[in-house]
Amino acid sequence: MTQIASPDTVQANFRDVVLTNDGTRFSLSQKSGEFGVRMERANPASPGEELPEPVEVRMGLVTGSHHMQVFWVAGEVGNTQIGFPFTWLIPEKRWVPRNATFVRPPEAVHRSEIWNVVCSRCHATGIEPRVDSRARTVDTRAGELGISCEACHGPGQNHAQARLAERKKTAARETKLAPGEIVHPKKVEPARASQICGFCHSMKWIDQSETWRQDGFRFRPGDDLEQTTPIIRPSRVQAVPGLANFLERNPDLLHDYFWPDGMIRVSGREYNGLLESPCYRGGQFSCLSCHSLHKSDPNDQLARNRTDNRACTQCHEQFLTDSRLLAHTHHAAGSSGSVCYNCHMPHTTYGVLKAIRSHQISSPRAGDELDSGRPNACNLCHLDKSLLWTAGRLAEWYRQPLPQTGTNSTEVADALRLALSGDAGQRVLMAWHLSWPPAVKISGTNWIPPVLGQLLDDPYAAVRYVAERSLRAISESTPPSYDFVVDPRLRPPAREAVWAAWEGELRRNGNTLPFAERLLVRPHDRTAQSAAFGEWLRWRDDRPVRLRE
Repeated sequence: MTQIASPDTVQANFRDVVLTNDGTRFSLSQKSGEFGVRMERANPASPGEELPEPVEVRMGLVTGSHHMQVFWVAGEVGNTQIGFPFTWLIPEKRWVPRNATFVRPPEAVHRSEIWNVVCSRCHATGIEPRVDSRARTVDTRAGELGISCEACHGPGQNHAQARLAERKKTAARETKLAPGEIVHPKKVEPARASQICGFCHSMKWIDQSETWRQDGFRFRPGDDLEQTTPIIRPSRVQAVPGLANFLERNPDLLHDYFWPDGMIRVSGREYNGLLESPCYRGGQFSCLSCHSLHKSDPNDQLARNRTDNRACTQCHEQFLTDSRLLAHTHHAAGSSGSVCYNCHMPHTTYGVLKAIRSHQISSPRAGDELDSGRPNACNLCHLDKSLLWTAGRLAEWYRQPLPQTGTNSTEVADALRLALSGDAGQRVLMAWHLSWPPAVKISGTNWIPPVLGQLLDDPYAAVRYVAERSLRAISESTPPSYDFVVDPRLRPPAREAVWAAWEGELRRNGNTLPFAERLLVRPHDRTAQSAAFGEWLRWRDDRPVRLRE
């Protein structure tokens, strides 16, 4: 997760690259295995002002290797590492402003993070920030950059010494771990094993009494995490001393991390979801029930025999037979509707420019969406169906009470409703699902381009990025010159170009559009379609959204 910036670790292009942000020009360079940046003001802030001398600094650290790379440059105090205001997108092979990679209000001013006190908490092992605010000194130490063995197994010196001593005696004797020698997550109780993961993968309450800014965290694998950094659980705020007062002073914090019903909505906080799951409350379920750090694909770290329904049937054995599975899901045994986690762990979490599975195991309920705004699993697959349709199926199959809908908002396709009138967090999830293979296989794609075309003009850069990626996956109607980074207020709308290209695709393919009333799409009648979309856009939830991944 964090490495020294070197030719072996940097994937970004540093050769003859010039970037500009907020009036500052950044000239990148790569010389003799080192990566640097020259920073200079592009223009004076006011007439007659002398431009300051350019500053040249070396890139110190790089974070990330799968989706994007974030870079850190040396600050003026001690060994401070300050976030570089541009991010390298690995699949697209391009630099973009860092703000454009997050769901943040478009008017938000970029504030560079300090690696020593923000990212190091989880992206390094054995971190000691050693930040003294009064003396204005920073002398950060790390056991290891990145996430290494001791992050999960605890301090390893005793283990290493004991094994070396044992090796000198005999190589044949079977060794046994002495108490306190090392922590083996599979050999401690499931709750403590999950807390090892939860130390990083959670939203915690860091009390001021915890002197982590100087000495690092006291928690070590095998400890009780709740004794040092309790997990923030919206339903149990009062149980953590001082937390309620803190949240009262910071009212946006819960909204930035959680859905209104308390379910976590941002990535990297999976342990919050696990804690609220009925499976976990049984006492035997843990992160290691599905994940393996050593025997897995590194992308999701799912154990090799946990990539399908075996993740669930290891406990729920009654669904091992197709007949019992079909009776429960009401979907064919081999279909995506009978994949357990599509219904019970839908993609309602957001992070790194994509939707991610919720780790709070739950069942879909139309009423939950009406109460919280969190999309339900059924409509994330059946994109062309309404919430009213879903409520009817859930009532028929599982005897769920029909919720009080009250408005026609439940009669239009739910995916379209949220894409047009939802908040930025809902819109970015819908933009991702509109090209999710299981969903478009069921719902079709011929009605989707106009919706994604509308999202190409969204105020939030992250929504525009995800919408563009989805549109390119299902259609050829993306304008050739489109760039999600460009503020839509500074260019002609992309929507009209997409709609025109989409109409051409329909003519060539001879496709028809079923359920046009629910989908609001009007091929070859842009006036009517604009009016239908415009009505829903007027209802759009424009409250500022900042999802803190």
